[in-house]
Amino acid sequence: MSASTYSVRRFTPERSTLGKLFARDSAVRRMDWLLVLSTVLLCAIGSMLVYSATRNRTSLTHGDQYYFLMRHVMNAGIGAGLCIGAMAIGHHRMRTIVPFFYALSILGILAVLSPLGSTVNGAHSWIVIGGGFSLQPSEFVKISIIIGMAMVLAARVDAGDQEHPDHRRVIQSLALAALPILIILMMPDLGSVMVLGAIILGVLLASGSSNRWIFGLIGTAVVGSLLVWKLGILDKYQIDRFAAFANPALDPSGVGYNTSQARIAIGSGGLLGKGLFHGSQTSGQFVPEQQTDFVFSVAGEELGFVGAVLIVALIGVILWRGCKIARGATDLYGTIVAAGVVAWFAFQSFENIGMTLGIMPVTGIPLPFVSYGGSAMFANFIAIGMLQSVRMQRPMSA
Repeated sequence: MSASTYSVRRFTPERSTLGKLFARDSAVRRMDWLLVLSTVLLCAIGSMLVYSATRNRTSLTHGDQYYFLMRHVMNAGIGAGLCIGAMAIGHHRMRTIVPFFYALSILGILAVLSPLGSTVNGAHSWIVIGGGFSLQPSEFVKISIIIGMAMVLAARVDAGDQEHPDHRRVIQSLALAALPILIILMMPDLGSVMVLGAIILGVLLASGSSNRWIFGLIGTAVVGSLLVWKLGILDKYQIDRFAAFANPALDPSGVGYNTSQARIAIGSGGLLGKGLFHGSQTSGQFVPEQQTDFVFSVAGEELGFVGAVLIVALIGVILWRGCKIARGATDLYGTIVAAGVVAWFAFQSFENIGMTLGIMPVTGIPLPFVSYGGSAMFANFIAIGMLQSVRMQRPMSA
């Protein structure tokens, strides 16, 4: 039988699951892996610093030196799951759940003002769940304001009806943000309000709104701050913190103690630090709340200037990738979402590190991905998932 009588059939094997996962047009290939790496490294450094700050604090750890470390790692793991969930939903489909998420966040902060609310470290902004766990609903308000304002501002622009959001849309978006801010002021949680103000400013700048709204917002913030001060809305401990910021030598053994001890810890670290787990200020428990608000002082003392710069550099990479994602977004909604996250992380990081160095007032907000805290970690990872979602909408060649 001649070879010509045989039909030759080309065999093309099906692409394997692994091949599909890493195909050029796959979701995995579209992710920003530098953003992922920076986030993971910050969480890893944070885990070491949280462990160093708490391993000797038997009154907090109930005799288990790994108590805070295990919870910090668990929070990061849950956060990673939430990040994947946000990516799976996608920022386009996320528009459909904005009303639900917004209403849920409002109910959360209203619950804080009810008998369910608890005071932790002077701030009445928590809901104690039980079993050593608590929830801070104001962390999730940051997300709801970003996606809510983005939905309102971008609706007509993405539909092709407008080139920029008109005044009506801006007013609607500001009204949407004003309600949770007013509720949070009643707690009062001034740190969260400051972060939310930075988010709103970043969102308006990214939306292409008129500069009159930007300057008007800044002016309103200044006037509002004066009114809050004059009307006595702030608690005494918050007023004392601002007084200590204005005059660091006012009460170094009282209200200015935290900042004073944090600066001593950072200054004693020198260039390379005293070594992980070898900080005398940290081991001696001289700086309160070192696992949360003042975790940067642990880095300064034990890892030195080099370690502190590494943390700042990793945060800088996240902000850089966030800006790149915002510029490359395929729609205004994606641009606003990414810009809102960048404004959030940028201001919160600056405020946290700044208060540790004494150049910003103490407000009690954590350092993203480094400080111990479940609610903040969950919200931060959801924000990373939102950034990745915007990134994955771009063509691979972009």
